[in-house]
This record gives sequence, C-alpha cells and structure tokens, in this order.
Amino acid sequence: MSNILSYLSFVMIAIIFVLFLFMLVGWRWIMKRIVKKMGKIILTDSYQENIMELMPGLRHMGVQNMLENSLRAETGDLLHRPLGSSKKWPHLDPITFIPAQTTPFPIDGEEDVDVKVTIGPKAKKPMKIKIPLMITGMAYGIALSEQTRLSLAEAAKNVGTAINSGEGGVIPEELDKAGKYILQFSKTEWSKEEDLIKRADMIEIKFGQGALFGMGGKISPKNLTGRAREVMGLKENEDGVIFEHFFENQTLKDIKKLVNELRSITGGVPIGVKMGAGGKIEEDIDHLIELGVDFITIDGGQAATHGAPPILSDDMGIPTLHAIVRAVNHLEKRKMKGQISLIVSGGLLVPGHFLKVLALGADAVYVGSAILFAVSHNQALKALPFEPPTQVVWNQGKFKDQFKIEDGVKAAEKFFTASIEEMKIALRAMGKRSLKELSKKDLVSYDELTAKMVGIPFSFEPWEDKQEK
Repeated sequence: MSNILSYLSFVMIAIIFVLFLFMLVGWRWIMKRIVKKMGKIILTDSYQENIMELMPGLRHMGVQNMLENSLRAETGDLLHRPLGSSKKWPHLDPITFIPAQTTPFPIDGEEDVDVKVTIGPKAKKPMKIKIPLMITGMAYGIALSEQTRLSLAEAAKNVGTAINSGEGGVIPEELDKAGKYILQFSKTEWSKEEDLIKRADMIEIKFGQGALFGMGGKISPKNLTGRAREVMGLKENEDGVIFEHFFENQTLKDIKKLVNELRSITGGVPIGVKMGAGGKIEEDIDHLIELGVDFITIDGGQAATHGAPPILSDDMGIPTLHAIVRAVNHLEKRKMKGQISLIVSGGLLVPGHFLKVLALGADAVYVGSAILFAVSHNQALKALPFEPPTQVVWNQGKFKDQFKIEDGVKAAEKFFTASIEEMKIALRAMGKRSLKELSKKDLVSYDELTAKMVGIPFSFEPWEDKQEK
C-alpha cells in the first residue's frame, strides 16, 4: 500500500513539474491563443451582443449614474449617497495668489505669522481660536463613531481650534477632551439640555447644509446602534428623527426668540446660523441680520454629508465660490462685515482652498471631508481593498472597533499643523505677517469669467492696465 502511495505521489509531482515547465516555456503561446480568441469575439460579434457595448454605454451614462440607477432599481427607495456631490462645480482652482518679489519683499522664513481668529467679535464672550480652521459638524451616531469623534476632539484641542458637535448626540468624554466646543442646535429632540448648552463656547443653529439643505429624515434602529442611542435618549425600537422645522408653524420671530434665549442661557457666547448656500443668499442674510446673529456659516454646493439624496446634493444650491463672493459683498453692503463673522465650508480640501476663501473674506473655515480622511490616515487600510475606507470611521462601520484613538489624534493634529504651515509660507511669500493683512487684493485669476465674477484681476492683462481700472 505504501508503495502505491509513493508511486502516486511521484506521478503527481511529475505531472505538476511538467505543467510548470509547459507554463514556463509556453506562456507566450497560451496568451496568444487567449488574445486571439478574445479578439475574434470582440471584433466580430454584433454591437448588440458585444461586451464592448459597455464603452459607449458608460460614456453615455457615466459609471456613477449607471450604478445609482441600478441601486434605485434594486431598492425602490430614496437613495442616500455619501460624501456629497461628485459633479464639477466652479471652484477655487483658477484663482492664484500674487507673490511679493520686488515690492514688497517676502517675509523671512523664521518670522512668525499671526493666524489667530476671533469668531463673534460683538458677542459678550467671543470665541478665540489659534488657527482659522475648525472641525465641522459630523454627527456622532448618525455618522461618526465614538472613537473618531474622540480623536477629532482631542486633536482640535491640541492645535488650539474648535470642534462642532454636528446634529448627533454629545458624548460627555468628548466635551472633556475638546478645547473650544461648538454645539450645533439642530432640529432634533436630543442635545438640548441646559447644562450642555452652558458648556458650549459657541452655538450654531442649523437651518440647513450644502448637501441636504433644510430637509430632515429618519434613522432606523438598525442604522443607529450602540451607545449613540443611549446618548440621544432613544428607546429600543425608536427612530432617530431630524425634523424640517424647530417649531410648529415656524416663523422668523420664533427663531429670533430662540437666539435670544440661547444667548441668555450661555451668558453671551456667539450665537449663529448654518445654512446651505442657496440662490437667494442676500435675502437669507438679511433675515439672519434681523435675527441678531453673531456669525453665519455658509455651506456651499460641494459640501459632503454621511448620506443625501443625489437630487439635493447635485441639483440644488450654488457653488461655494459664488456663495462666499455674494455673502461678503452683501455683508459689506449692509455694513456688517467685521461685526458678523463669516464661516465657510463645502469642498474646501487643501491649504490653498482654505487660504483663498479667507482672502475672499471668510473669517474661518470649517473642514469636513479632508479631516475625516486625515484622521483615518493609514487606519483606512484596515477596510481596503474590499470595503470603502470610511468603514473605519462611520458609527455603523465594519471596522470602527479597530480604530485606534491615539493614532487618530496624531494624524488629525499633524494634518492641521502641516496645513497651517503651508498657509503661513504662502502668507510670507505674499509679504504678510498676519492673516488680517490678507485680502481679495492678493488674488488674481487666469480665467477671465472667474476674475470678473470674483472682482479680481485677470492674469492676461498687464498690471498697469489693472491699476488704471
């Protein structure tokens, strides 16, 4: 028996060896046969039967449109796309900074550059931060995991900036870890406790956002699990509900009363409003001025979110660039620039974007998608290649429990530090010692339409002609 087994083993080894030799010597012949066969099928099958029909089909439909229509056909339900609009919006790329080379000269690299910011300068208790970048509202439970929120809160404190709660629950540990804390007062039944409101350094009343505008929604128990339900005060089988209004039969008078109540409870911290950038932005700002707000947050059309119907993300609102230009112009017209702070967000991903909107008149920038991918950094590899990288940061993510808070803190902190250093070197290159010296006069555009719309020089025109204008 043992001889037979030995013989069979020898035969198997011999066969494997022969196959290996055949593959080694004949791989070119095999590949040629495969290519010849595939080529014949592709080049002779009718278009209606040809696999290459996908080429014109995908060019006509687009991969994303085809995918999303397939998902609609599968579920018959409202589609919720993560991370906002993917269409091409007019943005900041055609705008560049004007460097100082002969008049004035650049600032020495060893000199410090002041980038401190005050939000709500007219408030009784303005919020002062060391850098002009803040972490935008990304809700615990509804979007982010506890580990991710705690990492972002600690990183914000370490770099001297603020973190926004978003419209989810507020973890007590997050409040303890954070430095400056912005409480988002949303259209929900949770996160309204007076003690919580009193701990906030700033209150942001959420009217809407760039990817969803003023619409609410329901989060089912299966999509909102864990400690978040307890923090939000939800019963076992209760949906988490985000409403469309704060009050029944809501009016602006109701909101003005709310602003005054929050100001009284907090003892005078900045009270402001967040809204998606819409086509009647000037009218919206006039209403906010009437409410007596200390700051306005404008979320442009490129803004992201955990999930939104594509029709709201793609087919509503205006680009961030258009929104900030119109908002600044209107605040100046109403003589409110410098009295009401302007915070801008939506598609701002790199230091150049951040500094450009500050030059255009924003007082501070909310960072969302950029810091979300930064905080996950190489931890995102735990999800890849079979799951999207966000599965390590979402509250319902398959890899959220593998997320290490300490690594997240370091990554987010380094992202902010590196971004600020880039912004500082750009300011030095323009001859600036302070962010307060930066203005629209430091910008130029190589796109004539963008230059005209923003009100900055067109780079093709000689400088003396621009000075005459």
